[in-house]
Amino acid sequence: MFTIKGKTCDWELVIGLETHIEVLSNSKLFSGASADYNPTVSPNTQVSMVDVAMPGMLPVLNEYCVEQAIKFGLGINAEISRHSRFARKQYFYPDLPQGYQISQPADEPPVVGRGWVEIMGDDGNPKKIFIERAHLEQDAGKLKHDVHPSKSFADYNRTGVALLEIVTFLDVKNPENNSYISSPDEAERYLREIREIARALGVSRANMEEGSMRADVNVSVRPVGSTEFRTRTETKNMVSFKFIKSAIEYEARRQIEAYENGGTVTQDTMRYNQGDGTTSVMRSKEDALDYRYFPDPDLLPVEIDDETIERIRANLPELPSATRARYTHDFGLSEYDAARLTETTDISHWYDTAVAGNATRAKGVANWMISELFAHPENWDVKNEKSGVVDEMRIITPSDLAELVDMLGENTINGKQAKEIFIKMLDGESGTPREIADKFGMKQMTDTGAIESIVDEVIAKNPAQVEQYKSGKVGLLGFFVGNVMKATGGTANPAVVNEILRNKLA
Repeated sequence: MFTIKGKTCDWELVIGLETHIEVLSNSKLFSGASADYNPTVSPNTQVSMVDVAMPGMLPVLNEYCVEQAIKFGLGINAEISRHSRFARKQYFYPDLPQGYQISQPADEPPVVGRGWVEIMGDDGNPKKIFIERAHLEQDAGKLKHDVHPSKSFADYNRTGVALLEIVTFLDVKNPENNSYISSPDEAERYLREIREIARALGVSRANMEEGSMRADVNVSVRPVGSTEFRTRTETKNMVSFKFIKSAIEYEARRQIEAYENGGTVTQDTMRYNQGDGTTSVMRSKEDALDYRYFPDPDLLPVEIDDETIERIRANLPELPSATRARYTHDFGLSEYDAARLTETTDISHWYDTAVAGNATRAKGVANWMISELFAHPENWDVKNEKSGVVDEMRIITPSDLAELVDMLGENTINGKQAKEIFIKMLDGESGTPREIADKFGMKQMTDTGAIESIVDEVIAKNPAQVEQYKSGKVGLLGFFVGNVMKATGGTANPAVVNEILRNKLA
């Protein structure tokens, strides 16, 4: 359990997350303008009359975005509402041309209702994090303050792009229920799980660096053992796992200091200051009443039938949690390795293609991917430059790595030779690993008779070390192994060398 030691007692954290992911769709939520938003596109070139609220322009719901929301809901084990509607959320800001945001009302069922995801808790055991809702809404535009020294400009390309806001659930009626996020590390694990689910389902690129995934972080603290939910603050628009963890820790300590000094915590909206890792008040926190929600008169209610839900369910791919379970159960991988190999569906597909159902090579392929392939990101193709997600090795194919691992398992080559072959493949050497090994004479010496002759020569040349070994300095075995490997140009099988030396020096 994560706690912070205070002057008067130990404190625990109660963390809520509101995660926004941009929905992958060709067009925006209520207009036909392109939803392929990225910062490199010229400002205000992907904008329709609906997006900028020109008089007489009416929104039309993008049905595909609703189906994407349903798909995500099924991926988080959620209830899908058969009936929901959109409302106008009233607030004024220059990046919101309508003067309101079309969202789904906070006090009514959204498209996606109560659900859950499972993460690894701080105690090392699986922990369910419950999700209250996931609703569709419009994204806002983007203000640019660095174009002119005295003016700000608005880019409305992002305006109207579909967002799915995912809100964690806090069981205020049963405060002893600990199915909420209670540490910075758990917050990161939860967000990574949401990201992996969204990517696996093709619902969102969910890339924090480009802004297609961002989180509002709610933090409150209470003495360990207390069931009271105290006042929370909300830190807005966080786009980095590192900064999210830093903001949680700072905000928690700030609140603890306030309580222990006899002060209070007010329900404020905070900003995170990246320079010094602190938070500061941006404005007082709004409640739902402040937004004056009312049903949007230009949009019909959303009706979803069972047939649509079952059609989408039937086409769901394997989710990251199921893939991880398969890797740990079928292949004996560690939780860490399974998590690394399911960061994207492209990586897990690459791994599955290399393993090809052969459990004997599964751990070897995993080790080489994590320790070697991932260390060379420049050699991966990026299917979508905006996502920053690696998906296909440009030079080394899954079958190449599978063959390299098999050669190691067969003792055809040793680890040193495998690394040399790997580097040659990275450098563009043509041919399969076996062909490269043949071309450069990198086959492992497995002839025990030939190895034994070299061992005899090494022993004969080093009588003093032989006497020291026999008198108890067994660490000298490495000296003899090194000399044998040097004499064979590194081609001898180390296991065979060790066995022969031990027998002869006994």
